[in-house]
Amino acid sequence: MTPLAPHLAAFFQVRLPLERQVSPHTLSSYAYAFQLLLDFARTRLGVPPSALHLEQMDASLVLAFLEHLEVKRKNSVLSRNARLAAIKSFMRFVEYRVPSAIEQVRCVLAIPEKKSDEKLVNHLNLAEMQAVLDAPDPHTRYGIRDRAMLHLAFTAGLRVSELVGLRSVDFTLHSPSSSTILILGKGRRERALPLTRDTTQAIRNWLGVRGPAKIPELFLNARGHQLTRAGFEYVLSKHVEAASAKCPSLSSKTVSPHSLRHSCAMIILRATRDIRKVSLWLGHASIRSTEIYTRADPTDKLETLEAITPPSLRRGRFQPPDRLMALLKEV
Repeated sequence: MTPLAPHLAAFFQVRLPLERQVSPHTLSSYAYAFQLLLDFARTRLGVPPSALHLEQMDASLVLAFLEHLEVKRKNSVLSRNARLAAIKSFMRFVEYRVPSAIEQVRCVLAIPEKKSDEKLVNHLNLAEMQAVLDAPDPHTRYGIRDRAMLHLAFTAGLRVSELVGLRSVDFTLHSPSSSTILILGKGRRERALPLTRDTTQAIRNWLGVRGPAKIPELFLNARGHQLTRAGFEYVLSKHVEAASAKCPSLSSKTVSPHSLRHSCAMIILRATRDIRKVSLWLGHASIRSTEIYTRADPTDKLETLEAITPPSLRRGRFQPPDRLMALLKEV
């Protein structure tokens, strides 16, 4: 029997951070997936995580774990597939470390991802977005911080991990018309974006009241530490609730941090009519990831409808059936 702990420790201490140099977000996501898996294995097998053996992590256990995620924890298909991706990454790591487990590894790698419905992206229109941006109080320290965060998340189309990871040195604030931001995005891809005047001013206002800090990150929480993903989600939900009083349509929408990114993409697409520019702005690795916005934008579809000549219908007039015959048919 092969102990699982040494291989799992090497995976998280060497393979991911050093050999693959994954982002901290990916590392924490994979670690959480294995926390769930080991807790499930402890309940199912009656073995503490530190005493588990590699041979016990077979395809049947992984399949039962995936079913547990969907049935018991009510996870979405996307979450289920994300946990499976973490497990497969580890099994590929094990494949060359433990050659005797190659058949077990291949059985786990053969588990398919589950398909899900591809729904339209959830985004806000300009009026709704403006109401959210105006919600923070510009006369308080945290209101100034929140305005800067919301403006930056929306206008730059940032992922929440990119937003909370920004440092003060990532900004070049020469003038309101020539300010830029350097972003380290998904897949460790850097991109530089210009900032609008309003966003530049919002950041300047926050830097003016931020004060000295022991950490380089731009946005701080109440304790002076780096703002977390959950912290920004709380800030956003608070201001969306306040903005709903002035913009009632917000109350019927579920607004997440990623909704701001989607809203930015939709506005850029409608302004430029160029999906490549949207892809460059958002930092997508492939333009295929950007195609979801073309499905949500009806503008191109309306132009297509106007450009074609639909076939004409044969003219005629509806003749109701004889009432007596209709009565007899119902008997």
